[in-house]
Amino acid sequence: MSSEKTNGAAWPAIFQPLQFRNLEVKNRLFRSSISGRFDNYDGSGTEVRVAWDVKFARGGIGAVISSNTPVHPRGLIVPNYSHLDSDDKVPFYVELGKRVREAGAKYIVQLAFSGRQRDIPSVVYDKGLSSTDKPDPIHGFPCERMTRAQIAEIVDAFAQAARRAREAELDGIEIHGCNGYLITQFLSPAINDRTDEYGGSLENRARFPLEVVRAMRKEIGDDFHLQFKISAIDDGKALFPWAKEGTTLEESIQVCKWLVEAGVDGLHISSGFVFPHPRNPAGSFPLADVIRSYDTMLSSGKNTFRNYLMFRTPPVNKGFALLWERRARKLGVEGINLELARAIKREVDVPVLCAGGFQSASVIARAIESGGADGVTIGRPLIANPDLPNLFQQGHDRAPKPCTYCNKCLINFVESPLGCYEQSRYSSREEMVRHIMSVYEGAPLPSEVK
Repeated sequence: MSSEKTNGAAWPAIFQPLQFRNLEVKNRLFRSSISGRFDNYDGSGTEVRVAWDVKFARGGIGAVISSNTPVHPRGLIVPNYSHLDSDDKVPFYVELGKRVREAGAKYIVQLAFSGRQRDIPSVVYDKGLSSTDKPDPIHGFPCERMTRAQIAEIVDAFAQAARRAREAELDGIEIHGCNGYLITQFLSPAINDRTDEYGGSLENRARFPLEVVRAMRKEIGDDFHLQFKISAIDDGKALFPWAKEGTTLEESIQVCKWLVEAGVDGLHISSGFVFPHPRNPAGSFPLADVIRSYDTMLSSGKNTFRNYLMFRTPPVNKGFALLWERRARKLGVEGINLELARAIKREVDVPVLCAGGFQSASVIARAIESGGADGVTIGRPLIANPDLPNLFQQGHDRAPKPCTYCNKCLINFVESPLGCYEQSRYSSREEMVRHIMSVYEGAPLPSEVK
């Protein structure tokens, strides 16, 4: 891959509009649901959140997919993310969507519920809700098995959040159904141990997400964009060699068919039954940054102190890092989920997006031209280069200083503002800090930060 410029029209596949049933996006590039802790603890949004999302719209992205947006206070994944759990949050999203559109991109809000898996627990609720009463395997945060009444309550919470998204005149909704959060906890046979109508067979395990989709459609009608992000495979053994493999690709293909029948307009393909997972985010395991940041979580879950000792203790820590990185060494990082997306795309008649480290125009163009996906979603490479789409438009294959997949951004955000923390990409630490802090100054693009 090269940052050398080619003909400015070298990537026509990337810059063709993508037509969904109810939404047209100007190109095939979507920003993934990446964000820092930029909002207030009560779930109200801030100007920093607006500046963060607008930055990527100005960089040429076709659509911004919001950070995970809780539909209920008990479902937050990490504090200080804006919610869409009450009607008083609608005016903020009206302004946010308006500002992103003025900057040139569509705005799709990702509606989410954490379940048993949380990055940092909330002071408001100390137990998550899940398909199981077993704690999450990484941090060990406690949870309780949802009753039927609680399931109905959360289904309605998703539906009411969808109504608010439409009232806010946003461009669409993405349901967060992947990477180990609540919907994955129902879909995955490695997690879901229920014996009622929400557990057991694939049809039963898919009941909850299908109820969410149908309830949303009742609130928003048939003419508002609705897409679903799903983990195509659990790949449990990538992290825990003793774990069940869980959801298979064949099962996910069937679930995707059911989702389309229920009213989904597009699918977004990821992988992994927990977050973080060696396939998501694929790449390096930055031990030094993990050790520095993980102390925030020490008092939270039953496994966090054990994890902290493991991260600090050689050679155990280096062995864990090697285990973590083996999927990326085997499959590569860029396009790691592409064959999964290709298999699903062959079986459905709605556009399919693919996540997975994309940052080379040539790779993205081939993925689209070969029928692997209709578009791609980009996270870490846009943190490193928010104007990456504009660079593609100018004829670059890659940014002059591409993302290194070091994953320091996703570790440091626990305690610090989200940004690129790979100092080798900057002339100095001071320059790195200026780029990270620029979101508080109206989010200029890197070329505008002096």
